[in-house]
Amino acid sequence: MTTEIPQKQWAQVFEKCGAPLQLKEIPVPKPGPDQVLVNIKYSGVCHTDLHAWKGHWTAPIKTPLVGGHEGTGVVVAVGELVKDIKVGDHAGIKWLNSSCGQCDFCKTCTPELSLGAETHGMLGMASDEPVCEKASLSGYTMDGTFQQYALVNSGHAARIPKHLPLDAMAPIMCGGITTYRALKECNAKPGNTVVINGAGGGLGTLALQYAKAMGLRTIAVDTGDEKAQLCTQLGAEVFIDFMKEDVVAKVKECTGGLGAHAVIVLAVTEKPFQQATEYCRSRGSVVCVGLPPAARISASVATVVMKMLNIKGSYVGNRLDTQEAIDFFARGLISAPFKLATLSELPKIYEMMEAGQISGRYVLDMSVGSTTFCPENAPLTRR
Repeated sequence: MTTEIPQKQWAQVFEKCGAPLQLKEIPVPKPGPDQVLVNIKYSGVCHTDLHAWKGHWTAPIKTPLVGGHEGTGVVVAVGELVKDIKVGDHAGIKWLNSSCGQCDFCKTCTPELSLGAETHGMLGMASDEPVCEKASLSGYTMDGTFQQYALVNSGHAARIPKHLPLDAMAPIMCGGITTYRALKECNAKPGNTVVINGAGGGLGTLALQYAKAMGLRTIAVDTGDEKAQLCTQLGAEVFIDFMKEDVVAKVKECTGGLGAHAVIVLAVTEKPFQQATEYCRSRGSVVCVGLPPAARISASVATVVMKMLNIKGSYVGNRLDTQEAIDFFARGLISAPFKLATLSELPKIYEMMEAGQISGRYVLDMSVGSTTFCPENAPLTRR
């Protein structure tokens, strides 16, 4: 199969952190020996992309940069060393674009998080590779998916079955994989109650569904009538509006006074991280996922010790987590609530994101080039 690849493509580019986004034509990259070139059809917009553009983190970032790390599309070229993925296959590009494969983290397996590795034939991929210090990160240390053609290491390209819709799969590439991994990290068991703080956003709406599919009961924390309705539709047994209710008191009321077995904090402000230990039950886990700029987490030492709490971070998933997250979707257990927009509308979406006005996820249609329409009026879709 041969595919005609253009010399130029549309992309959203910023020259330095905080500089205006520019929708412009740039060259189409060519794959290296172990890379594949994916014609990006859709790309989700994640809060991490906003952080990268604004320069909120101290980690070194490539500039100029094409952001984005939730891309789905069709493979159009492969490097000479690539054998297990071919032109015409459907593939996804994630935050973790490549890892070294040789460090302690890439070779270390966490047994309790890797139970499905043998089933999926992925024993060598059930590792702690996301924390590889030599990892390449889409839309951060290398150009990402806010362009029509993007590169990914062949081993890290997500394999997407062709019958799955590429628009709905885009949010799974980060939001789905990340929250699924966080739920594995919290060690909650079927029937346990998990609080999803930040439940109405792109990660939270997926976390609610993965939790339900894993047999967990959920309490959603967010604000606004639209998010309340959406979270309830997605399986939350209780919705707590943090602008109207005392989160700590309400969670305890809903859990017989003991608190939740686990708390997944997806929030983009600091306060929820400070509160989480107050409504987590003894021997429970607080899992930090959201990355508010310059935020810190603190807790009473006496509370943590006497309640034997586990406070931990969860970053992104590995290749096994990716395959499992896709399998949940393929089995009809997950639907991605998203609104479709165009590549040119990315600046407006960032404005809405900063204002907390987005329920679910925005997904960019990359095929429309510089066409413009109003993202606020886009309908919320679930597939």
